[in-house]
Amino acid sequence: KLGKMGEVNLSAIDEFDHLKERYEFLSKQHDDLIEAKKQLSKVIDRINRICSVRFKETFELVNDRFQKVFPVLFGGGEAKLILVEPAEDATGKKAEMGIDIIAKPPGKKLQSVNLLSGGEKALTAVSLIFSIFLVKPSPYCLLDEVDAPLDDANVMRFNDLVREMAKRSQIIIVTHNKHTMKVNKKLYGVTMEEKGVSKMVSVDLDVAETFMED
Repeated sequence: KLGKMGEVNLSAIDEFDHLKERYEFLSKQHDDLIEAKKQLSKVIDRINRICSVRFKETFELVNDRFQKVFPVLFGGGEAKLILVEPAEDATGKKAEMGIDIIAKPPGKKLQSVNLLSGGEKALTAVSLIFSIFLVKPSPYCLLDEVDAPLDDANVMRFNDLVREMAKRSQIIIVTHNKHTMKVNKKLYGVTMEEKGVSKMVSVDLDVAETFMED
């Protein structure tokens, strides 16, 4: 019977010891990864809870500001932000919570912002931008032609709010509207006196007004 078993592998014990050592190493690595995964899951859950609390707190602050800024820019009306409960996807997991804007410009009914006209959408967006900015003002605010779709009456109200915001932050506005230009202290323009050569010019409106008075 021993003869039928063939040759004896004299290195089997050494191979076994090597494989055993490798197995124990990989098992420890596996256990470490499982523990690390558990710890990461706890950290992620904690971060998600903190983010959820801070999001809701910030949402309430922005919503409160939005309800005050909107009627100022529209000369009346009302608006609010609402949280949209996330729907479950194919895997049964809920997506991220969404936000919808409900607005009621003067003379209109309360409706989703998607049903507003282009100018009303633009002014509503400006209201939201200003509301977010007022919750946590930064040293400066850059607005790029946000007044372009606004008529003269809305531009005037927009400029009134810009003046108010300029008391706490530096406002930089890219605009082609003459009414908006008037509320700024300094103007910077780009002209082309020679073909293909741009030139920047600046005007200090306070100095210009003093010069005109003299």
